[in-house]
Amino acid sequence: MKFKHQPIMTDEVIGFFNYLSTISQPIVIDGTLGFGGHTKVFLKNFKELRIIGIDRDQKALSIAKKNLAKYKSRFNVINCRFEDTNRIMKEKEITQVDGILLDLGVSSMQLDDRSRGFSFLGEADLDMRMDEKQTKSAYQVVNEFPESRLVEIFSEYGEERFSKTIAARIVEFRKKEKIITTGQLAEIVKKSLPKKFQFSKNHPATNIFRAIRIEVNDELSELNSGIVKLFDLLKPGARLAVITFHSIEDRIVKNTFKFLAIECICLPKTLVCDCGKKIVGKIITKKPIVPSDQEIDENPRSRSAKLRVIEKI
Repeated sequence: MKFKHQPIMTDEVIGFFNYLSTISQPIVIDGTLGFGGHTKVFLKNFKELRIIGIDRDQKALSIAKKNLAKYKSRFNVINCRFEDTNRIMKEKEITQVDGILLDLGVSSMQLDDRSRGFSFLGEADLDMRMDEKQTKSAYQVVNEFPESRLVEIFSEYGEERFSKTIAARIVEFRKKEKIITTGQLAEIVKKSLPKKFQFSKNHPATNIFRAIRIEVNDELSELNSGIVKLFDLLKPGARLAVITFHSIEDRIVKNTFKFLAIECICLPKTLVCDCGKKIVGKIITKKPIVPSDQEIDENPRSRSAKLRVIEKI
């Protein structure tokens, strides 16, 4: 199966990393490699650059290596979660790097490959695992998690206003038969909503599928700790850029950047600071950068993207 991938905000991303052109043989980590779209743009723009691509999806790594074969002398891949990058770099005796990019969320490949179960379009087994070696899948979440936990997942990760109704309908359905496919789940979700919400602009199952995917892949718990660990790898003056695709991710990135860029975390009523916190970062993007109208027209999947950048000091 052939996949189409369009990296998002490439001009904006490269603009924030222009300082790489002044560094001899810089090293950059692409912490969410995917097809290697952003990595290819980096390698084309910075002739001495070496990139280390990280992804937990083995299929993505295999395709990225083919897409970037002409750059193989300047490009290496590692199969792991990006929060493990810090440890792996130290094992390879790489203590500092000159830049890091994270392009979060599900990739075009994962959405377009219906067999992976990420999409509510079409019919496929409920899966949604980015790392196909792991055991927890969407099937387990939907068929085995208690109703109260489903409500929490749908509310917290999906920001779904009808979480209780949808969770109750799922539990009611699975008492009679297992929910096996994406099509089954999408139809259950749709029928759980009031009729006026069943035919909205966005598919009625959008929030629920996103919430289940986040739960299956433990995406949010990894994000905060992963950013802090990766930030430690940066040289002074180097930058970390993060592209998010929904408000929960963006909020975590915003707050993590804020933590890295403030000096004191004592309680407001504390008279004398004793937390020992130091400013280690400078926020470069006071507000998130968003795609241009032209890019959104050309690539509708970019419409919810937000780019934030922080520099190590």
